[in-house]
Amino acid sequence: MVWERRKITVGLLFGGRSAEHDVSRASAANILRALNPDRYEVSLIGIAKDGRCHICDAGNGAGAGAAALTIPDAAPQIALIPGGRGGFVRCDSDEPGGSAIARFDVVFPVLHGPNGEDGTVQGALELADVPFVGSAVTGSAIAMDKDVAKRLMRDAGLPVVPFITTTHLSPIDYSAAVAALGTSDLFVKPANMGSSVGVSRARSAEEFAASCELAFRYDHKILVEQAVSEACEIECSVLEEASGHVHASPLGEIVPASKHGFYSYQAKYLDADGAALLIPAELSPPQARRLQELGVEVFRLLGCAGLARIDFFVKAGDIFVNEVNTLPGFTSISMYPKLWEAGGLSQTDLMYRLIAHAFARHARRRALSSE
Repeated sequence: MVWERRKITVGLLFGGRSAEHDVSRASAANILRALNPDRYEVSLIGIAKDGRCHICDAGNGAGAGAAALTIPDAAPQIALIPGGRGGFVRCDSDEPGGSAIARFDVVFPVLHGPNGEDGTVQGALELADVPFVGSAVTGSAIAMDKDVAKRLMRDAGLPVVPFITTTHLSPIDYSAAVAALGTSDLFVKPANMGSSVGVSRARSAEEFAASCELAFRYDHKILVEQAVSEACEIECSVLEEASGHVHASPLGEIVPASKHGFYSYQAKYLDADGAALLIPAELSPPQARRLQELGVEVFRLLGCAGLARIDFFVKAGDIFVNEVNTLPGFTSISMYPKLWEAGGLSQTDLMYRLIAHAFARHARRRALSSE
């Protein structure tokens, strides 16, 4: 490939305006360590919580020891140029119209949650005509919205946990939710959020009201689902190669500590003993193959590209697709890279394949637009 003949400039985009801002900074630090410096020249682009973009190379060094990248207050502010072929301009420059300070061969958007994982940033990158890692606008938007994703999977005959959707404009009470779902044990979650932010369990009218209040802090639309008690939480990493071939990783199991009750944000990121990660998951070979096949099927159905982590519930012989994450965590404890490592693919090689896919997809897209 032509892009392999020289050092590639990579814009590592992290932070963002969502509640997963801190998770993104931790993921970006880990990805920076995995990017081979002999192959890539990396610039750090931090999106502050107020939405402003900054060049953050100063102060972050090589990121070798940082648990999370930082976004210094005094870092130069920049903006992406639509149609600029990967160019950013300095917004606080005294020059008329700002000054171009960076052009990237490829952008790696390490963004989790709304305003980053939902197709908004992907759309801006497409307008800038720059290759980028991960799903494009449609796949990102569909997977981010759990309501839309579950409807598509359900209509395709894939197994999902029974759910209902409610909004600020059409709220429901606990008794109506119990009647609709046939159980008094429920989970309530924002439709557009990840990392278990805003998710809680409700087994009474009082808990349900509090759970809805919490979820509505993060989204105008929320999901209410049946709780699948005593189920195994299984995760599958999916990777699309530059050729378009899609394959699934070995499987892993999340075992939350009993004190948390489920794999909450605290169990994931704040409590070192919040959960155990079992790789490979203790499944029969036929069951493991079925989950891997489902992972690839869900990936294609929702229009994902590049990478995704598919999460399942498994209870006895029943399998349910839980969620799809198009920009899964890359922290030191995250399952997506750990599962590929278990399959023999190092994080450095994983970065190479993700970037190779970004270039190949961009080339195919430009070929179509020129016809």
